[in-house]
Amino acid sequence: MNNDIPVQTLGGQGEVMAHAVDACVHCGFCLPACPTYALLGDEMDSPRGRIVLMKEVLEGGLPLMDAAPHLDRCLGCQACVTACPSGVPYGELITAFRGWSEPRRQRSPFDRVKRTAILKILPAPKVFSVAARLGQFAKPLAPALPAALRSPLDLLPESVPAMQPSAAFTPARGVRRGRVAFLVGCAQQALAPNFNAATLRVLARNGIEVVIPEGQGCCGAAALHTGAREEALRLVRQNLAAFNPDDYDAILSNAAGCGAGLKEYPVILHGLPDEAQAKAFAAKVQDISQYLAGLLRDGELQPMMPTRQPLKVAYHDACHLAHAQKIKAAPRELLRAIPGVQLVEIPEGDLCCGSAGTYNLEQPELANQLGQRKAQHILSTTPDIVASGNIGCHTQVQSHVRRSGSPVAVMHTVEVLDLAYRGEL
Repeated sequence: MNNDIPVQTLGGQGEVMAHAVDACVHCGFCLPACPTYALLGDEMDSPRGRIVLMKEVLEGGLPLMDAAPHLDRCLGCQACVTACPSGVPYGELITAFRGWSEPRRQRSPFDRVKRTAILKILPAPKVFSVAARLGQFAKPLAPALPAALRSPLDLLPESVPAMQPSAAFTPARGVRRGRVAFLVGCAQQALAPNFNAATLRVLARNGIEVVIPEGQGCCGAAALHTGAREEALRLVRQNLAAFNPDDYDAILSNAAGCGAGLKEYPVILHGLPDEAQAKAFAAKVQDISQYLAGLLRDGELQPMMPTRQPLKVAYHDACHLAHAQKIKAAPRELLRAIPGVQLVEIPEGDLCCGSAGTYNLEQPELANQLGQRKAQHILSTTPDIVASGNIGCHTQVQSHVRRSGSPVAVMHTVEVLDLAYRGEL
């Protein structure tokens, strides 16, 4: 970056942004990996173009509002990070930039109200559950509404299940072989409570006792990735206070976006007094598939029962699992460990489904195009089950699969494992 602009003037995340900007050599390998570039074909809607825009804004050469539309269209999926030969930490850059720029943004009253509602409702499962149930009554009106109001209704499932509170402690079945802490997540408690119930059952069956620490809350990813940095810091510190990493073999999440957010805590707190605490915490964080695959590789995962008939399972890579956390093999290994399962790959599997946290609420037109594209590719494999590891992907994929007229089951990976253990697959 321009040496005339001291990094210190950019705030606590200035060093993070400067490193990422300087690492980019503008080679273009990121272009074909970028969902918005695939849809729009505009250089400014590619990672390389957005890095130039952010650099110009930070150096004072471009008004923020001129760059904002292109930067807002970024999903933050980090497929470009996987594709980049130079190792540019683009995810850290766009997150830090949004935190720096949001207080400087001029947004319409509607946008401000919408963003406030998202950040108040999503991290509060009980409030979200009530809002989702109320949304069921308005769902028939969705086709007549503008996209900004229609998208939340379109994403709701046919029925909103009752919430299932998770026990603070789940004992291991048989010989105790491990002790983990579990982050229960937010939206999935309201939309898909069986994700957590299945997770606890599978862990207990494999001799792992599970603690759900009191005082935990939202991981902070939604706030962080929409630029609400102060709110994100509050949530991060709340979880650091709730989880003592020394008490557990691992800290588990079954939502790719949450797990990636937890692993980002040291970057979020870079240069702040609690950075060391964040590093100790993040070092213990694992995705549920990562943890269970470790048991499988060590020969310690309990065998699952064969399927009643051969089943074709299409595995959908959640971006924040495959790209942000670099976890692709683990869920595939677990699904292949079920006798009778044929695992199939989805064409264009690395391209985002369009969920991306709150993206399908804030950019509904582009998210809808990506969702339709993903559903078409999934259904081309003629699966019996679609498995994934993230509540956002689950909601987006299920919505678009249903709109395509297909009854195929869309499930969390751990739900598939749970059914196999119970002989119900």
